[in-house]
Amino acid sequence: MLDGSANTGEFSPRQNEVLEAALHLLVAGGEKALTTSGLARAANCSKESLYKWFGDRDGLLSAMITHQAAKVRAYEPAGERLSTDDLRKHLLRFASDLLDVLHGDVSLALNRLAIGQTSRDGAKLGELLLERGRRQIDRRARALLDHGRRDGLLQFESGAEAYEALYGLIVADLHVRMLLGETIDTKTYAARAEKAVTAFLKLYGTEKTIAAM
Repeated sequence: MLDGSANTGEFSPRQNEVLEAALHLLVAGGEKALTTSGLARAANCSKESLYKWFGDRDGLLSAMITHQAAKVRAYEPAGERLSTDDLRKHLLRFASDLLDVLHGDVSLALNRLAIGQTSRDGAKLGELLLERGRRQIDRRARALLDHGRRDGLLQFESGAEAYEALYGLIVADLHVRMLLGETIDTKTYAARAEKAVTAFLKLYGTEKTIAAM
């Protein structure tokens, strides 16, 4: 079976609740609202617990990003062969999750904060977003593409290039537009995911995959 959970297993259910509270604080009040005291009150826990679980502020931010990235659900190969229908369903789930997470208020707030910090305090948060966010999502999606190639459904020489093509078809310039304040109708996401996956399979699908489509 393939894991459809949004929890990476790194955190307990209680810790996940605290991280959700931290993300809500960030969205509602910005960087200044994300204090140890404020989070302890919002999550109904002690400051000692926060330090024990997440360490310093960088540790908390890293955990928040990991928790957020895990909402793009993991693909975990378990040895079974994929059918064309299986591959398409997994790609659609990835595309839908990616759009929902990347263009949600939380991710936009984290990215805007990282952009603001880059010119002021270095690029620490940006590095965390790349390492604990984007690269973790990339790794799980690449596992799906590699599995599809192994089972004769996809053909590519470079998994990295194939993944970048998939990511570009799904996201395009939406993220930049939303960071700049444009409002995108979330009702269009399902159709966008469908269009992106269809285009990707036409580009990288084998004859077997294209015939099944």
